[in-house]
Amino acid sequence: MDLQYALELSGTFVFAISGALAIREKEHDLFGAGFTGFITAIGGGTLRDILLDSHPLVWIGDIHFLYAILIGILTAFIFPNILSRLRKTFFLFDTLGIGFFTVLGVEKALSLGVRPEIAAIMGMFSAVMGGVIRDTLTNEIPILFRKEVYASACLVGAILYLILHYFAVDRNYNMLISMSLIISIRMIAMKYKLSLPRLG
Repeated sequence: MDLQYALELSGTFVFAISGALAIREKEHDLFGAGFTGFITAIGGGTLRDILLDSHPLVWIGDIHFLYAILIGILTAFIFPNILSRLRKTFFLFDTLGIGFFTVLGVEKALSLGVRPEIAAIMGMFSAVMGGVIRDTLTNEIPILFRKEVYASACLVGAILYLILHYFAVDRNYNMLISMSLIISIRMIAMKYKLSLPRLG
């Protein structure tokens, strides 16, 4: 199993946990948590693949992604008290998820021969759209429209990946460095309550 595949499965797993925890806190049953976890995990990647005309969709072509989603949902449902005791668990899983999926989205787009500018956007879409769908389903203001540094962190990480790729940095190191930057930006922004300037 190469690094990219392992990270993609891991990203799917943590996004499924993120989605399942979001709905479980509203006292929905396992099916509700499972559905939201599933949509959160596959939403961004599915949109990316449709826009890039890449078929079959990743989760349709590889059954292991469905297994990763199922394990994530069950983990959130079986160990909610343990997860709840972890400080800012929901934030942690969401942050890990966007780090994984931004880089993987850029990788996927580049492998299909699109321009770097488009690849950066596809990376951002891969990362944030699952969370947007999750928030919409749970009747929350999508995180994309809040003051938090979110999509912008993904875009910065995607650009860093493209720069390092241009200078032929080892692919595995590039992936880890770019993911770490996204995660660091988001965690620092949350800790110090940083946000982008508002219009008007």
